[in-house]
Amino acid sequence: MDYSRMWLSLLLLVAILTLGTMSYTVIEDMPVFDAFYMTLITISTVGFSEIRPLTQAGRLVTVFIIVTGISTLTYFLGQVFSLFLEGELQRILGRRKLVKQIETISNHYIVCGYGRIGKIVCSELSAAGIPFIVVEANEGKITELDRDLRLYIIDDATTEEALKRAGIMRARGLVTAVKEDANNVFITLTAKGLCADIFVLSRASEEKNQEKMMRAGASRVVCPYLIGGRRMAQVIRRPNVVDFIDDTMTCHPLGLSMEEAVISTHSPLVGKSILESNVRSQFGVMIVAIKRSGDEMVFSPNPNEVLNAGETIIFLGRKDDLDRVNAAVS
Repeated sequence: MDYSRMWLSLLLLVAILTLGTMSYTVIEDMPVFDAFYMTLITISTVGFSEIRPLTQAGRLVTVFIIVTGISTLTYFLGQVFSLFLEGELQRILGRRKLVKQIETISNHYIVCGYGRIGKIVCSELSAAGIPFIVVEANEGKITELDRDLRLYIIDDATTEEALKRAGIMRARGLVTAVKEDANNVFITLTAKGLCADIFVLSRASEEKNQEKMMRAGASRVVCPYLIGGRRMAQVIRRPNVVDFIDDTMTCHPLGLSMEEAVISTHSPLVGKSILESNVRSQFGVMIVAIKRSGDEMVFSPNPNEVLNAGETIIFLGRKDDLDRVNAAVS
């Protein structure tokens, strides 16, 4: 929609009203209000008679107002109608497209809450190309969600209906990042009740509530304020280490990144040691840690460590190399 045309037509309409009022005032010696009234009924073509008989010059002014005013008014009203019609059609069609995408999406994440934390989570998922749906209860967030091009549902995430609409049975995981810890606990319980094996990442505003969320079924609990405080302390103590970690965990010009992959039963790496797997020479990446069953984590494993199916390997390398080794491992 070209708004400049609408504003230009409105400006011309006001100019014609002003010019007509001044003309009737000067030529016909009418009071200002009578002159404005005469101009208005002429433009609107309501069919009212003249306030008083006009002179030849007054009739010429009337002809000018009829020719220019009516066409300008018609054009202006057409622009206004188009504005509302196009906006309504876009809203309806956009909503239908959104619903269709939500109904067909799978292997995605559900992000509950689009506040400060939720926005950051969505930005990171979007940058990584991971599909997700936002469930937000506040209708005031619709404009922001549309602007950010998010798939979203306006509903209360604590209800089963909202999570079902978000496709929880097809989802890879759920992130609950609403402000109130009680709601995060309730969302976790609801999600686990619908899908017992779904991965749930929960936000905790207060450190004391982390254990409660774990008991409610959360797979991981993150306390942003606690992490933020620790990070600030680490920046003071080890700024270069923090910079290196940031570079490997985000999109950085160096291209280094950290990735994890679960060794499948059909992977050619099963039963081989790190040295025998030739991961470093073949793919150009480093194995920095291995997570074994029972949450045992082996950091900086030696070359003789044997790789087994079901274990998680954490790599460090360039993104292209990580994609290749991820495919080989999985």
